This record gives sequence, C-alpha cells and structure tokens, in this order.
Amino acid sequence: MQETMETTQAMIDHLAAVNKILEKNNYSEARLIPILQEVQAVYKYLSKDMISYVATSIGVPPSRVYGVATFYAHFSLQPKGRHIIKLCDGTACHVKKSHGILNALYEKLNLSADKRTTDDLLFTIETVSCLGACGLAPVMVVDEDVYGQVTPEQACEVVDKLIAGEKAAK
Repeated sequence: MQETMETTQAMIDHLAAVNKILEKNNYSEARLIPILQEVQAVYKYLSKDMISYVATSIGVPPSRVYGVATFYAHFSLQPKGRHIIKLCDGTACHVKKSHGILNALYEKLNLSADKRTTDDLLFTIETVSCLGACGLAPVMVVDEDVYGQVTPEQACEVVDKLIAGEKAAK
C-alpha cells in the first residue's frame, strides 16, 4: 500500500512539472518545440507517455508530436544519462583515431553501438559529425566541457573523475 502511494505521488509530481511547462507556454500548439525542449531538459528524454500527455494537453494528435520529436535530432526517445559524452567522428577527428577513444569508453562503461547509456543512467555516449573544433582533433565534449587532442586514456580519466564526483556527492 505504501509503495503504491509513493508511486502515485511520484507520478503526480512528474506531471506537475510538465503542467508548469505547458502553462508557461499557454498550452499552445505553436509552442510545441519549446515545450518538448523543456520537457526533455527536465527528464532527459521524451517517453511515449509524455508525448501522449503533451499532445492531449495542447489538443493535437500524438502522431504529430511524435513526428516532431523524431524529425529533430535534438530530441531523444530513449533515456539519457546524467553526463552526455559527445565524441566527434568528423573527418579531422576520424583521421586522428577518434574511434580508439570511442572503443575505450565503450569498454570502460560496458557500452556498445547498440547500448549507449549505462544502466545506472549516469553516462550516455553519442557520436556526432562535427563539434566545430577541428584544430583540436580528436575532440570530446562531456556535458559542457571540451577536451581537445584527447587520448583514450585521457577520456577514461575524465570518466573516472566524474564517477568519483558522483560518489562524493552521495
């Protein structure tokens, strides 16, 4: 019984945050993209339930919201980790062996091309076409921090520091 009440309260809290976003945007269909951006900023991704809830709240079919969410690469339909690691695989970075960094991170975090987010939702690895810092190749961005001329070992050290920081914060 207590567990059900906690689950219900969590759901109410969850929807309250989305309702604030919808209210701030006047439940406007014209504000769909900013609404989805804010929802994703809070929850790190757009779940099917959230897409349906937003659609119903602004009076459009869920297929329309889903179409917008899948059209723009910025949106994710899968949960993402607290720390997003973006690894450039553009020409300059690829030539300077960015794939070695990717493989080292996959091994360290027990991830793969098919599984890009850790089970504890701490890390997500994304490859991107360009980060706009070719002179620093190979380049990796973790959250908002840019790491240039990074080696596989340095990339793993960055991850280790983040893990240590997470443990210290608990």
